[in-house]
Amino acid sequence: MIKMDIKNIAVLGTGTMGHGIALFSAKAGLNVVMYGRSDASLERGFNSIKASLNLLKAEGKLEDSGYKEILNKIKGVKSIEEATKNVDLIIESLAEDLELKQEIFKQLDELCPPSVILATNTSGLSPTDIAKYTKNPERIAVAHFWNPPQLIPLVEVVPGEKTSEDTIVKVMKWVDFIGKKSVRMEKECLGFIGNRLQLALLREALYIVEKGWAKPEEVDKAMEYGHGRRLPVTGPLCSADLGGLDIFNNISSYLFKDLCSYTEPSKLMQYMVESGNSGKKSKQGFYNWSPEFIESKEKERAEVLLYFLDRDAKK
Repeated sequence: MIKMDIKNIAVLGTGTMGHGIALFSAKAGLNVVMYGRSDASLERGFNSIKASLNLLKAEGKLEDSGYKEILNKIKGVKSIEEATKNVDLIIESLAEDLELKQEIFKQLDELCPPSVILATNTSGLSPTDIAKYTKNPERIAVAHFWNPPQLIPLVEVVPGEKTSEDTIVKVMKWVDFIGKKSVRMEKECLGFIGNRLQLALLREALYIVEKGWAKPEEVDKAMEYGHGRRLPVTGPLCSADLGGLDIFNNISSYLFKDLCSYTEPSKLMQYMVESGNSGKKSKQGFYNWSPEFIESKEKERAEVLLYFLDRDAKK
């Protein structure tokens, strides 16, 4: 059982990430204040929470009584001042804009006693830069939740240059307490762990398509039916150990030279974006995102992720 000093938290943001963080913190028994800039924003946030709770209920992971208890643990507010009252931890999940985050954290630092932990859900911005205008940078860290937060357990915990060990330990305890899987970085780097790996993989996938070596759907199938089947159990370094570092070293000696080494965005991806084909949001990308395909793919993704959540719970 994880011993927790954190009982009351504030979530700044009601979007995809904010509502999921609020939901799981409340589900773990914490009191949650969720900040939104307007009534409409808060309404969207609570509607998203209810939709996520309905999904958990439909999968038999939540009783009616639990549904109500979780909602009763979450209070909506429309001012930063209200959000900062009597809290132990604040997690910011607003727009990925450095100047905005610097302004917010300067304000939070002035409003909150030094004991309050200030975390950001940035997916790649520097925690050192975010804390630049604060007087207490030692209490600021990244807690990067992955999307969709109600189904993906990963949370990257990243220190800035002046973040204290105590802050990192407390953030990791909170993450683990609400049922997520904390992954600690020893120091910050652009993109952290997950996005560096994700973008390296995407760069090579795009390169294979650009070169005409395979169609997009075949590249995806190679990942789904190959690496995707073993990555949930063995990450890239563990896979290399299992396969033999000598073998991987030999493959590296000739294949590294032939891998994509672009330092600019893929011309193929740039062309598609400039053509207005940005994927699901525009209904067209590498795939045709019809309403039926969106529903089918999101349902399939949810089923697989729920399976892994069940498996994680049994460990």
